[in-house]
Amino acid sequence: MRPCLRPRLDAPLGLPSGLALAALLACTHAARAADPAPDAGANPDQVIVPQVERREVHKARYPSNDFQGTIYLGGYSAEQFGASGTAGVRLAYHITEDWFAEASYGQTKINDKAFRQVLPGGVLLSPYERLQTYDVSLGYNLFSGEAFFGTKKAKAYQTYLTAGLGNTIFDTERAQTWVYGVGSRLFFGDHWAIRVDARNHLYRLDLLGQRQLSQNYELTAGASYFF
Repeated sequence: MRPCLRPRLDAPLGLPSGLALAALLACTHAARAADPAPDAGANPDQVIVPQVERREVHKARYPSNDFQGTIYLGGYSAEQFGASGTAGVRLAYHITEDWFAEASYGQTKINDKAFRQVLPGGVLLSPYERLQTYDVSLGYNLFSGEAFFGTKKAKAYQTYLTAGLGNTIFDTERAQTWVYGVGSRLFFGDHWAIRVDARNHLYRLDLLGQRQLSQNYELTAGASYFF
């Protein structure tokens, strides 16, 4: 755009000054018409247009803690052979806040001393036999709450129900087993918890030539780690 020559307006008022003012207005109008139209979105009062580069923001990754590993100890009461100690492991996956799936493996040693007092040789191949159990269960968190320790400390806990299917290996036999029970876990932080479980193992056992339903109760306590 050619700059307009600015006439002098400090001359005494008269015809020359009026012609100079008219010429200046005409030149200004022509200059505005020659300039390109400003952007519709531009702010006419904004002097500096910032050029800001967007930086990449990485989202924080929080551990889900959906898996739960447990080591437990307790007692196993075989219906025909009495109670003995048991130990095992459990691995759970929490599908939702309410539902979880869990696989368990445990073993115990039982004896037939009571039978050997009546029957020579007893009913087992040896006085002590190892009994193994493994199953897959589906659990439901029945309700949640807080356990208070004094007036200033409280820990979260959950009570749940479990039911599933598995196998019991005992005295060279393998029996299909139904498992159901109730349990509770007490949390100590985001990763650790202690749990107590009471379960019943139902299977048919061929003992003394007669196959009958056997109910075997299990009470265990263990430590859990969430990851």
